[in-house]
Amino acid sequence: MKTYSISEAASKLNLTVYTLRYYDKEGLMPFVERKPNGTRVFKETDIEALKVIECLKSTGMAIKEIKTFIDWCSEGDSTLQERYDMFLERKATVQAQLNELEEAMKLIEQKCSYYEAALNAVGTENIHKRK
Repeated sequence: MKTYSISEAASKLNLTVYTLRYYDKEGLMPFVERKPNGTRVFKETDIEALKVIECLKSTGMAIKEIKTFIDWCSEGDSTLQERYDMFLERKATVQAQLNELEEAMKLIEQKCSYYEAALNAVGTENIHKRK
């Protein structure tokens, strides 16, 4: 089985070693094993779990809430409903974010069209002479 050092894991995840150490300090990585000397040893399943953590974080979920999710995972099947409900909530949150971004994109596209038309009407050679 392939294992990774903390720096290799950080590189695979496009994170810093500092971030992984912070996650560990916050209790987000109880699944990561350590060698007798305390060095963390990451397996492929740990990398996949960290991808889920990064996904949740990217949706704006607080570290404390992610910790609750990790705790639920550690508790096993008795928390399947809580985890499912949490992901349904995340889905709704992300959909709302997407809707907001789509509205923002519409406004940006309108402004781009407006300024493009304004530049064409004035003539770009006149704009450059005013600088």
